[in-house]
Amino acid sequence: MKLNDLEKELFRRLMIDEYPFDISMNGLQVAPNEEKDIKKVAVSVDACQATIDEAAAKGADMLFVHHGLFWGSPLSLRGSHLARVRKLIESDMALFACHLPLDAHPALGNNAQMALALGIREYDPFCSYKGKYIGFKGKLPMAMNTSEISSLLGFSTNWGLRVLPFGKEMIESVAIVSGSGGDDLDQAMNADVDCYITGEIGHVAYHTCLEEKFNVIAGGHYQTEVFGVRAVGRMLEKALGIETFFIDRRTGL
Repeated sequence: MKLNDLEKELFRRLMIDEYPFDISMNGLQVAPNEEKDIKKVAVSVDACQATIDEAAAKGADMLFVHHGLFWGSPLSLRGSHLARVRKLIESDMALFACHLPLDAHPALGNNAQMALALGIREYDPFCSYKGKYIGFKGKLPMAMNTSEISSLLGFSTNWGLRVLPFGKEMIESVAIVSGSGGDDLDQAMNADVDCYITGEIGHVAYHTCLEEKFNVIAGGHYQTEVFGVRAVGRMLEKALGIETFFIDRRTGL
């Protein structure tokens, strides 16, 4: 598939046009050759130098990431930013980024994929942001404790997991927002659920959760955002016949 055709397909499938307020430059951020045939795609969370280098070394025609290189403000091409762009161009490798649309997508998104990993088959929209819901909430197939939920999602204290286990020991319902969803704690506490699953939670939330007897599982920003890029990789292989591979560059944050 030609790069410009793949771009259109990803915009359609990921409903990117529905998020004009996202400060990420969703879509193609670097495109050395828009007519290039895309046969192999690397998927990863971050467009860091190590990820770009590995994708190039393994012959990727395109790198698909959740966190790209441009975030609403122009950056001069110098230092590490220049090095990343230079490597992409020298490797004739495109960079495609998908931020909020990949958190919120009802099937391929980080939050939907976490819900599915927990066995939740019917989930409702949760957490309004600029008029769009970006998370989901639902009932677990069986009551679980925080350790069981964390294990099912692949969260580990070695890679950023923090738990505030102040609510019901056996959890029956959850709300989910990946990444820096700690700012949306108030919406979770008003959502009639037993536990909030997110990436990061701040110090100021501790006593509120303790006093309100509410559970929070903060799996780490990175660890909650591997789900979407992996799902996109599976979609590219099954629906479009494009070879993909996942690059894991954990930060522990």
